[in-house]
Amino acid sequence: MSAPVAVRPVESRQDFRAFFEFPWTLYRDDPNWVPPLLSMRRDLLDKRKNPAWAEYMEGEYFAAWRGDQIVGTIVAFINHRHNQFHQEHIGWFGMFEVYDDQEAASALLDTAADWVRARGYDAIRGPQTFTTHEDCGILVDGFVRPVLLMPYNFPYYGRLVEGAGFVKAQDLYSFYLSRQGALEHKTGDRLARLTQAVMKRNKITVRQIDRRNLKAEFQLFKDIYNAAWDRNWGFVPMTPRELDALVHSLGQFFDPDLAFFAEVEGDPAGFILAIPDFNQVLHRVYPRPGVPEWWSLLRALWYWKVRPVIDTARIPLMGVKEPYRKTGVAAVLYYYVLEALMSTPHILHSDSGWILESNENMVSIALSFGSTIYKTHRIYEKRFQR
Repeated sequence: MSAPVAVRPVESRQDFRAFFEFPWTLYRDDPNWVPPLLSMRRDLLDKRKNPAWAEYMEGEYFAAWRGDQIVGTIVAFINHRHNQFHQEHIGWFGMFEVYDDQEAASALLDTAADWVRARGYDAIRGPQTFTTHEDCGILVDGFVRPVLLMPYNFPYYGRLVEGAGFVKAQDLYSFYLSRQGALEHKTGDRLARLTQAVMKRNKITVRQIDRRNLKAEFQLFKDIYNAAWDRNWGFVPMTPRELDALVHSLGQFFDPDLAFFAEVEGDPAGFILAIPDFNQVLHRVYPRPGVPEWWSLLRALWYWKVRPVIDTARIPLMGVKEPYRKTGVAAVLYYYVLEALMSTPHILHSDSGWILESNENMVSIALSFGSTIYKTHRIYEKRFQR
């Protein structure tokens, strides 16, 4: 008979090491999982280095144990900026990883819910690690290798979360388009004429990012980003420190040929950015505990630059200021970045995501370009009775 599940806070160095390394044990035999660089995971979990933890979040890490074996992890936290911005009174869970074990999953989720409820909040939502700018949702459809900066999990996760009394709050869609699909759909020919007509009618101009003046361009990106996402479900404006961290993170994979700004009569109206899918490199390198990171980085350089394996790009960021959302700016930007991707010889596939299911305009635009929804991530919620 197996030992009962015990959920405990992560307190000791040994506890943290077990929490930190658990995904490598859990996904050891899964061919789709892509491990992160160890340094990136440490920075994410470090409450002093991660800007969200340092500036406006509070929370606690937990691990589930059967005897001396770790069987799952979770974090319960309060995002004070979210509550202030959306006038809600909720908590969150994230870093949810577990074996196919309803007892362990329920114990973890109940512990997180109890932690939030004990502080007087009305509900718990998640998973989110730890903001809308990072990993969001449980993968419920499309169990293939994740692209860069997107979460992945086993198919049983949704069943376990729902078994613990959580219900759907929102779905997040990812869209796929191949070079071959674009050619068959005649995306370029059909939409080039439409794009030019929209640009002329609404006085829209598009330009690539100025690689000679990147500091100012990144500042413009920051200014547009918070304004463009202002009314999106669950979005919380980034702090300056968070924006700097995002620019630094994306800057590691940045390709100036795949970044565009749109202007309407000279006023910055929106932006779009595509990045090479570095997960294809990490999938080959498989960074892991016990292997020096310098060795992982050296192997990554081989698969990135010397014998490149990347044939996919992700469009992780796009934003249009509210006054220009009905002028066709979003469709124009989407056209420009897809044309750039299709013109890049080694890029054969593109991922656009995520897009909220409730963002009907962007969902319609993505579908009109010949893309298909190939992955769905789900945010869950449990409300507390008083």
